[in-house]
Amino acid sequence: MNQHKPQKTDEEWRASLDPAQYAVCRCSATEPPFSGKWYKHKEAGTYLCVACHAPLFASEAKYDSGSGWPSFFQPIKRETVNLVPDESHGMHRTEVRCAVCDSHLGHVFPDGPKPTGLRYCVNSVALDFAPDPHSLAP
Repeated sequence: MNQHKPQKTDEEWRASLDPAQYAVCRCSATEPPFSGKWYKHKEAGTYLCVACHAPLFASEAKYDSGSGWPSFFQPIKRETVNLVPDESHGMHRTEVRCAVCDSHLGHVFPDGPKPTGLRYCVNSVALDFAPDPHSLAP
């Protein structure tokens, strides 16, 4: 991406994020399933990184995976996220990180719908939302 990476100290990240956001975005924690603000959200718009406000996922790519977290079949552009091998907790997974600020977002799995077959399983607390100004939704 062409955006400038935020250069923040750990103290600055702690000051700019609430404790749950900090735990997920900076420490790779996971929020409890079925608890997040954006899990059942259906409004048209763009999901942003909560830490740096980079656009990550379009609402058109969001679907209900039944997993308990917001799920998307693709990012806005492949370059908006970085995919990193994650061998933690005795599992072989692929972590999804914001390409701008390197915040942990969630994981991607190969069990999603067409057209990609991927499920970007993202913590709600790692996301913000910008509504589509042209949407007729309330």
